[in-house]
Amino acid sequence: MQQRSMAMAHFGLENDISNTLKLDVPITNAPIARWQRKASSSNASASGLSPGKPANISLNCSKTPGKTPSKTPGRRKVTPSKTLQGDRFIPVRNEKQMEVASFLLSKENQPKEDNVSAASLQKAWSVTLNGCNLEEARILQFSGKPTVNPDGQHNSMKSLYSHTITPMSNKKTRYISSTPERILDAPEIRNDFYLNLMDWNSRNIVAVALQNSVYLWDAVHGNIIHLMTMENDADYISSLSWTKEGTYLAVGTSDCVVQLWDVEQEKCLRSMTSHSARVCSLSWNSHILSSGSRSGQIHHHDVRVAEHHIFTLHGHSQEVCGLKWSPDGRFLASGGNDNLVCIWPNVAQGGRGDASQSVHTLSLHKGAVKALAWCPWQSGILASGGGTTDCHIRVWNVNSGSCLSSHDTQSQVSALAFAPNYKELISAHGFANNNLVIWKYPTMAKVAELNGHNERVLNIAMSPDNSMVASLAADETMRLWKSFELDPKKKPKEKMPRSLGSAFTQSIR
Repeated sequence: MQQRSMAMAHFGLENDISNTLKLDVPITNAPIARWQRKASSSNASASGLSPGKPANISLNCSKTPGKTPSKTPGRRKVTPSKTLQGDRFIPVRNEKQMEVASFLLSKENQPKEDNVSAASLQKAWSVTLNGCNLEEARILQFSGKPTVNPDGQHNSMKSLYSHTITPMSNKKTRYISSTPERILDAPEIRNDFYLNLMDWNSRNIVAVALQNSVYLWDAVHGNIIHLMTMENDADYISSLSWTKEGTYLAVGTSDCVVQLWDVEQEKCLRSMTSHSARVCSLSWNSHILSSGSRSGQIHHHDVRVAEHHIFTLHGHSQEVCGLKWSPDGRFLASGGNDNLVCIWPNVAQGGRGDASQSVHTLSLHKGAVKALAWCPWQSGILASGGGTTDCHIRVWNVNSGSCLSSHDTQSQVSALAFAPNYKELISAHGFANNNLVIWKYPTMAKVAELNGHNERVLNIAMSPDNSMVASLAADETMRLWKSFELDPKKKPKEKMPRSLGSAFTQSIR
């Protein structure tokens, strides 16, 4: 009995599956086939159906039971293009093609006057941006002259069509020798940072102070003259300064005296006493001689009159170790051990009177200011250098009192001088480099270093033609560096004196 019931259940399951798989009844929920949709649309178009009148379309799939039609019913294959006369083929177009078609249609419908104005506007833009109309430009042109910039400025990039040699392309880098032209011995030089023991005059004669004596060296003929020696061996020479003409030499001493010497006659013209301490700086302005002392005072001396002391300037609290009149004689610059730079007006030539006040007191330096130099080609520009605790070179505009630039040299600055042949600035250094450095002005880019001294450089001086600089150092040598010669190839070579050509090293005394 149990087996019979199981067989009946299995038979019922197979019957249900068979009924489910039969397609005798149309599927009402299934989507309409593509061939049925085309047939209905063709019947609707043929019968003239309108959108407002619905049509009764019956879908009957019982004609072909158990089969899925694979072809459109009918004896003849009908294409949509022949059957549907109102339809046409539309190709697929991307966005770019549509933009191009829109542009072409708008260009065709644009008036001719707009086209002409657009062309002229395009030509104007081309001339403005490129300098010429690119449609009419040629790569090579052999006729005519190259165009010249109307404002006269030089184009460093140079035009491709230009065949002329520009100054920038013809410029050559000069050779700066790292060895001195000559070396002279300077025995018993006093190693004192605050003293000014050398000066070079317009007649090509170098004055050097060695302890308590003054010697003159003729740079042309090589002759050495012993000018004077102090009577007291304990005294020493503390400063030297030539007049502009180079005929008179001022000598400052440690016994507070300023002596005036006639070099041609080798005779002391007068001794001027007004200071209470040693005179360590001197500077001339026509017939006025200015002197700075350890007391901090600056005295103006009129060498033409018996009462020579005409002014006293009070601005420094310590020793005045730097003193320079400007080339135009308008200002006097003073530097002291109190780290100050004072700018004084030229009131000395106005006659006697009370002590004048400084125009500017510059206090940016953090060390003693001995190095001072006026720019010879730019009025009112002063360069100053600080000592070991400062090591800075600062450039000032004395008219406004502003600092134009400041450069850290990493070494004690003992002297400064401008080289007008190449618009450069040369600095002398003590601890720790003991050398000379050439700087490009006003960028202060380092051009060259002149090494050779074993100890600190005390003073420097420029030759009359500004082609050579002399450096006096504590290693008891004076070295001459030929670093600023303008044109060494075209300039005729001077014959070297026999006294100098016989030996590379020579003693001053």
